[in-house]
Amino acid sequence: MITVSNVSLRFGKSALFEDVNVKFVPGHCYGLIGANGAGKSTFLKILTGELEPTKGEVIITPGERLSFLKQDHFQYDDQTVLDTVMLGNPRLVEIMQEKDALYAKADFTEEDGIRASELEAEFANMNGWEAESDAASLLNGLGIETELHYKLMKDLDGSAKVKVLLAQALFGNPDILLLDEPTNHLDLAAIAWLEEFLINFENTVIVVSHDRYFLNKVCTQIADIDYGKIQLYAGNYDFWYESSQLMIRQMKEANKKKEEKIKELQEFIQRFSANASKSKQATSRKRALEKIQLDEIKPSSRKYPYIDFRPERSIGNDVLEVKNLSKTIDGVKVLDNITFTLTAEDKVAFVGSDELAKTTLFQILSGEMEPDEGSYKWGVTTSRAYFPKDSSAEFQDDYTITDWLTGYSAIKDVTYVRGFLGRMLFAGDDGMKKINVLSGGERVRCMFSKMMISGANCLIFDEPTNHLDMESITALNNGLIKFPGVLLFSSRDHQIVQTTANRIMELIGGKLIDKITTYDEYLASDEMAMKRQVYTAAAELEDN
Repeated sequence: MITVSNVSLRFGKSALFEDVNVKFVPGHCYGLIGANGAGKSTFLKILTGELEPTKGEVIITPGERLSFLKQDHFQYDDQTVLDTVMLGNPRLVEIMQEKDALYAKADFTEEDGIRASELEAEFANMNGWEAESDAASLLNGLGIETELHYKLMKDLDGSAKVKVLLAQALFGNPDILLLDEPTNHLDLAAIAWLEEFLINFENTVIVVSHDRYFLNKVCTQIADIDYGKIQLYAGNYDFWYESSQLMIRQMKEANKKKEEKIKELQEFIQRFSANASKSKQATSRKRALEKIQLDEIKPSSRKYPYIDFRPERSIGNDVLEVKNLSKTIDGVKVLDNITFTLTAEDKVAFVGSDELAKTTLFQILSGEMEPDEGSYKWGVTTSRAYFPKDSSAEFQDDYTITDWLTGYSAIKDVTYVRGFLGRMLFAGDDGMKKINVLSGGERVRCMFSKMMISGANCLIFDEPTNHLDMESITALNNGLIKFPGVLLFSSRDHQIVQTTANRIMELIGGKLIDKITTYDEYLASDEMAMKRQVYTAAAELEDN
């Protein structure tokens, strides 16, 4: 259990937290939520002891082990993958190393025997004999294949390192588990595995995530950071959202009734205060008026952009025809004879772990890359807008945001352009910011402005939720649902895929699986599961 008592954190005169009191108990998974800048990651650092609060204390039940997801991808470069996972339980590793040193001694003494016996007992109590198999099981569950377990960490790519560090945090059944954005860089299959792991985890979990579906699946409590305080709500993210909105509505309705009562009392007092026969009633009403207190409704620190993609013209039936498309990159055939046709009703989610294949296809369809073989043809009534996974090339110049967006607008009126920026929370002088100093989230919102102002009727998105806060993801989700045109997109956000797509495509080993269905139905389909296994086995055979 973690007890947070009167914790405050100040930077100069500014307070990030003020007198926070909260308990995190075993058996619950707490979703730590709040607007960007509210202090979610900072609060986790206070819980781990990495950051000292200005006031107050954090108390962890004696003897309990706390584990947290590390973000340093280079810390373990000289360790094997399996050893890196087991380092999630430092005491177990210490025991193993001390045992090995003792048994390697040429002059093994009686005292050494006694010490070895003590270590063996502690080792067995920590399930040390199953440590390697437990670590391997975690890695396999997250999609790190067995042949990689004995490689050095420095030989892995970035996404694989993220999975290994996550396995390290989960290793050894920690009493308290802290996870900061654990689904970042995970494919949907790995996220699904993590969801099941946390659902079955019996100790204390505190997780920060922008994935609403993930929070709904795993959380039993929501810890909401707002106004420098932390408020606990029973239930998952959706329950918190409904509860918090209901609370605000109830407070507003209560204030409205109070304001009507105040007006009624004031009118009576004004009318009869000078009337001798009514003076006692007027005095009584003055006392009643003084007792009425309006509920304070603070404005939330959360801000929701308004995302609305409106096509300038309707789209015809002939949207896109792809024939026998192939592309090889660095000797690997990432697209192998891909063929499909889109109609005006299609909203297609590209799922699966092969991010390079999805990005390559999007780049070809947007005209940024040429295929090696095959062809594609957009319908004459289509107009396209493309959101690349990496948009950094868009933001190298010294333009202001307003000037940058004006360059993409058919209407060069500044007021018109600023209207689109305002919807993306760039208000007032924000439009004068230089594009080369924008944060990741600001760049994404700029790209949404560009796509909205284009009036395109076919939108292509390659992982658009990267760098976004929960509020912006929610706004994007709503914007995609009501978009009347054609969508092609990839996203790790389960809820966006499930609520937006009516057609699922998955690229495995360069081959395409294409199914008109929802995402949840696709995942549950035995037919699709068998097809994925066949394609995966064929791809592995070709690699070998």
